[in-house]
Amino acid sequence: MTAALRIGNASGFYGDRFDALREMLTGGPLDVLTGDYLAELTMLILGRDRLKDPTAGYARTFLRQLEETLGLAHERGVKIVTNAGGLNPAGLAAAVRELADRLGVPVRVAHVEGDDLTARYPGTLAAHAYLGGFGIAECLRAGADIVVTGRVTDAALVTGPAAAHFGWGPGDHDRLAGAVVAGHVLECGTQATGGNYAFFQDGDVRRPGFPLAELHEDGSCVVTKHDGTGGFVDVGTVTAQLLYETAGARYAGPDVTARLDTVRLTQDGPDRVRIDGVRGEAPPPTLKVGLNTFGGFRNEVAFVLTGLDVEAKAALVRAQMEDAFDRAKSRPADVRWDLVRTDRADADTEETASALLRLVVRDPDQAAVGRALSGAAIELALASYPGFNVLAPPGKGAPYGVFEADHVPQGEVPHVAVLPEGRRIDVEPASDTRPLVHVPEPSLPEPLPAGPVRRAPLGLVAGARSGDKGGDANVGVWARTDDAWRWLAHELTVERFRELIPESAPLTVVRHVLPGLRALNFVVEGVLGAGVASQHRFDPQAKALGEWLRSRHLDIPEALL
Repeated sequence: MTAALRIGNASGFYGDRFDALREMLTGGPLDVLTGDYLAELTMLILGRDRLKDPTAGYARTFLRQLEETLGLAHERGVKIVTNAGGLNPAGLAAAVRELADRLGVPVRVAHVEGDDLTARYPGTLAAHAYLGGFGIAECLRAGADIVVTGRVTDAALVTGPAAAHFGWGPGDHDRLAGAVVAGHVLECGTQATGGNYAFFQDGDVRRPGFPLAELHEDGSCVVTKHDGTGGFVDVGTVTAQLLYETAGARYAGPDVTARLDTVRLTQDGPDRVRIDGVRGEAPPPTLKVGLNTFGGFRNEVAFVLTGLDVEAKAALVRAQMEDAFDRAKSRPADVRWDLVRTDRADADTEETASALLRLVVRDPDQAAVGRALSGAAIELALASYPGFNVLAPPGKGAPYGVFEADHVPQGEVPHVAVLPEGRRIDVEPASDTRPLVHVPEPSLPEPLPAGPVRRAPLGLVAGARSGDKGGDANVGVWARTDDAWRWLAHELTVERFRELIPESAPLTVVRHVLPGLRALNFVVEGVLGAGVASQHRFDPQAKALGEWLRSRHLDIPEALL
């Protein structure tokens, strides 16, 4: 039997723990170490870097991490695969070669390119297709020690090494789907080992270790972490990450569509969760393209309202600001007010006696959100509500971006593996494809028998994790026991979700049922406006939306409490 391939991850985003690369290389045996540096917001940041310097556009942090660990990785025979190349994978590959030469470490560097479709979308700052893992596999088969990519799917950092190691081809759908699921669990780093976890008090998560997967030839794996590192791995932490930024039963990618409704999770010992049973289908005929464009300028000011008459104070300053905009004939194109009632009656500190009134403005013209806002707000310092103050004076206005998604036929996107010796190999697009179709909602479990109930927070019986996909948000909710699942599946309908999350009431909300995970996944369309870079709402990436849902009170059967 082919030995398991041990794939670890040392980065979940651009800015993750700097020492993680060294920790993973020294913490225990590994075959491959991945690093995920890209997100929708990151592509916008790198696009702005590239405007200032055409040789930029990649995650410079990775180079600094590698300077401290390249020799160690070479000594231990660990391959490194990363999407830190961002908008300029060739540039990062060249920089890694220069670093290796300077350090005297004989490594072979390859990269994957072809994802950049910016020229196809005039007016965008960056437009990049999400490539799959077979370009990475070509590089590794050619003997690369380090593979740098641009925009590939996060899971491709695992499917590529797995395909190279086990000899998988495009038709090995079940095996590839298992690797996609493993990759999705690993991609956000410590979110699989207790980080950002609803039941974080179940273990010590002060400094969770990064995860790794022992991947087998049949596509099954065991998710674990190095011995002695912090955090914990259990069915719950893996379930939470599986639900993160996903939607329905079909999880589509360029290599395969993984069926999340076939996933089986089993506790396989302390800090070990086995994943098996994953089925795969042919991938869709199109690739997702992330489009980042310049949206304009935004600014904000938070007025502090303390003590009595909070709503009257808010009404006064709002009327004064609106009047100032009208008189200046420079009203921003988009003006948004939010009164955040953080105040308490008879509070024993000034801070807990205060509410915040947030004013957020956007406009294509920086002056309309800069001088117009700051002048109007600061001029009220001695002429408004009693106790007038702001958290910070507004600045000159900052640029913001807009994220959109498009889809193009797989055959229209070049996918090129540039091997260590410079030879270029065109990676063929998937020939066996299948359009995505909706999976009918599966049968629900039998409801719990009627009995006494108690008003209590949902989070006492269910976990949740939420995140963003462009302008949409997803909230995955799972039960910890079979009885809690019997109740949750019937109680948390779309209608109940809208009641608990009122801002979702006018929006399209789609519920997906995943019985194998005892989970429901809700997609709230448009709640994030034009995406995280537009800073549309208080929590622009919906990271805490699930925790808000868990804090809402319902009538819960006493038998579950």
